[in-house]
Order: sequence, then C-alpha cells, then structure tokens
Amino acid sequence: MTIDDSTATARASHDAPDGRDKRDGDDGNDGRNGHAFTQLLALALPTFGQLIAEPAFVMIDTAIVGHITGAALAGLSVGSTIVLTAVGLCVFLAYGTTSQVAQLMGAGKRKQGLEAGIDGLWLALGIGIIISATLFLFAQPLCRAMGAQGDVLINAVRYLRAIVFGLPGMLLVYAANGIFRGIKQVRITFIAASAGALVNTALDVLFVFGLNWGVAGSGFATLIAQWFMGIFLVVPALVWARKDDADWRPRLAGIFHTASDGVPLFIRTLALRASLVATVILAAHMSTQVLAAYQAVNATWNFVLNMLDAIGIAGQTLVATELGAGRRQRAKAMTTLAGKAGWISGIVIGIGMVVFGFVAAAAFSPSPSIQHLIMVGMVVQGVLLPLAGWMWALDGILIGARDYRYLAVTCTITAVIYLSALAGLNALDMTLNPSASVRMALLWLVLNVFFIGGRAIFNATRIRGEAWMHPSA
Repeated sequence: MTIDDSTATARASHDAPDGRDKRDGDDGNDGRNGHAFTQLLALALPTFGQLIAEPAFVMIDTAIVGHITGAALAGLSVGSTIVLTAVGLCVFLAYGTTSQVAQLMGAGKRKQGLEAGIDGLWLALGIGIIISATLFLFAQPLCRAMGAQGDVLINAVRYLRAIVFGLPGMLLVYAANGIFRGIKQVRITFIAASAGALVNTALDVLFVFGLNWGVAGSGFATLIAQWFMGIFLVVPALVWARKDDADWRPRLAGIFHTASDGVPLFIRTLALRASLVATVILAAHMSTQVLAAYQAVNATWNFVLNMLDAIGIAGQTLVATELGAGRRQRAKAMTTLAGKAGWISGIVIGIGMVVFGFVAAAAFSPSPSIQHLIMVGMVVQGVLLPLAGWMWALDGILIGARDYRYLAVTCTITAVIYLSALAGLNALDMTLNPSASVRMALLWLVLNVFFIGGRAIFNATRIRGEAWMHPSA
C-alpha cells in the first residue's frame, strides 16, 4: 500500500456509517487477511534491519572485546547495560512518533504527521545531549553501583565514557525511524542499519586490535557508527518533510506534546529497564564468569528480540493507521495476525538461538567455562522464546493504539513482581551456593517466567476486550 493509497482509504472510511472502509464487505476475509499478512511482512523485514542497529553494535563489541580478557567482557556488560538502559528509556521517541505519525496519516493529515515527526527529532537531540553529559560525569559511580569492581570497573568506565557521546546520534535514529515507520517507508532505515553495522565492525577491529585501544576503542567505534546512522536518516527525513511543506523549525508546543505523550511510555520503559539492570547486578554478584557469559547471551537475546519486535512494530504501524481511519474491526484482525506471527517467529528463531549457542559460543570467549555457561543460557532462552515473540507482538499493538497508561501501570506491576523474584533467587543462591551452570539457567528461567510471562498475561488480558482501541477508557 502506498502512502497515497493509505490517505485515500482513510478518507473513504470517514464516509462509512460504522467507521469501516466502504470496500469491506462480508466476503473476502481470506483475501484481506492475506493482504494484511503481506503488509505486515513488508514492514517487518526492513524494520528488523533498523531495529538491530544498537543490539548489533553491542553484539559486535561483545564478540571482539571477549577476546581481550574476561574482565574486559564483564566490564562491557556493565557499561553496555547502562548505555542500553539510557537508550531504551528514550524508546518512546520511536514508538510514540510512529503511532502519532501513523494515526495522523490514517486520518489524512500528512503535513501534521511529518511535523510531529520533526518535533520528535528536536526532542531527541536535546535529550541526547543532556543524557550524554550526565553519564560521562557519573560513569564511575554508576558502574560501581552495578557491582563492578577492580579491573571490571576500570573497563566498564572506559567503555561507557568512550561511547556515551554517540547517544544523541542514536536517539536521532530512533526519532527518524518513527517518521519513516509512520509513513511506511522503512527500507531506508534498513540500509542505514546495515551501513552502520559495517562501519562499526570495521572501526572496532581497527581500534581494538590495530591501534590497541582496548575496550575504549570498541566504544569509540560505536560512537562514530551511531552518528553516521543519525545523519544518514535525519537528512532524508527533513527533505521528505520539506516536500510536503512541513516546518523544520522547533515548535515548543509540539515538542512538549511529544514529550508529555511519551511520559507513560517512559514510565513503562523505566520499569522494564530497571528489571534488566537488576538482572545484571545479580549476575555480577554471582561471579565474573557468570556476568561475562550473561553478556554474551544477553547481547544475542537483544539481537533476536528485535526480530520479534519488528513484527510488533509492523503491527503497531498498521493498527495505528487503521485506528486513525476509524476501521476498528480491521485493527482487531491485524492484532490477531500479528500475535500468531510473533508466536511462530519465536519458535523458528528460538531453534536458531539454541543452535547458535552450541556453534558460536567460542566467538564470544576463548574460555571453555564461559563458553559452557553461554550454551546453557542460549538453550534456556531459545526454548522459551515463543512466549516472548507473542508478548512483543501484543506490546507493539497496544503501543500503536496509544494505550500508554495501561502499559505503564502493568509494566510497573510486572517489574515489582520480577524484582521480588530476583531477590528470592539471590537469597536461594547465597543459601545453596549452586554451580555456575545452575545459576545461569535459573537467572534466565526467572526472567522468562516472571518478566516475560507477567507482561504476556497483562497484554493478552487487554487485547481480549476492546478498551485498548479507546485508550481513554
């Protein structure tokens, strides 16, 4: 479907008395479902390409730094967790912008949609500058608070301070992605992500092994790649907006609206990131080997989750467009389709993750004991990945419907339950002092049962009704 087709369909829907497209009859459901699946796939594949940018950077860093020392890999785990947390907290720049732009497009308001996207770009730049300066100043106490000590602390601080000023570039990528997703033009984001990964890999090898800059070299390589991607996407976004006479200038009212609209999403993400940070802290208390192996599994998990998140975001874009045009029944059908696609993808990708754990563990560390722990974690995650695939798809749908308050409340509840479960696991670990393999398995099992499982229950409960299509309800 082209943008012009979307706009024309949206206008036609306003003339239908029940809010549905006049072309929707009682027959042809299979045809519409087939077309919907094609749309979902057409958006999901390139969306995955751009989603993997930051996780791919971290996974590349992990594979290269893992061949320095175990302490360097453990330090990378701490430093990258702080970076991913900061970036993750600002994910509303992409999610909120996507939903807002898509709904405005669905309602036939193209210029307003593009200007909303530009508001997101200005907000991203301002937030990125503030966060970068803060993390640079407080790098050492933050890393120490996460359990890093000795050589691990030194490496964590070096990595964090080297990478941190790339955050404004990465947040600009998030906001620009929101624009391109909202107007269903996501191929350019795939190209940007692919080019960024190539730049990061080449510079990583040069700085770490060629110039012997160690873990700091890995951070500098990612910083350059982040700004490369940011410029690569922002320039065409602005050019595209100018063609529709959208205003480039910062509009305080629009920026504040985007920021306030993102507050519930920020709370949602804060709860989720707090849960993941707590997991890293517990892994750090278990042992350096467990923490190093956790980083390898976590980097891979973040990478494959973006395959699943691509489905959720594709569904988010399509559902937001349908809701903007008033076609609620088609939005509901799209939700069912996205959920099934997420579950099936989780099965397929989960099998691949298990195989990858056995085949590629040596790529992350030369230590046989760390390699074994990586395999243990990969198996647990791979087996339980279908649940994550289903949950992430529903999560994207609720974001597309702008059901932000529900997500903020339920994710906070999930975080409280999960943090309690981690406290229980910590007490059990200190009492029984199990082997590193058991610790690794339990760490990932608890994450899937309480963190992923809790979110899945809340999302499924919401989708069963229709209140999510009326967020104020």
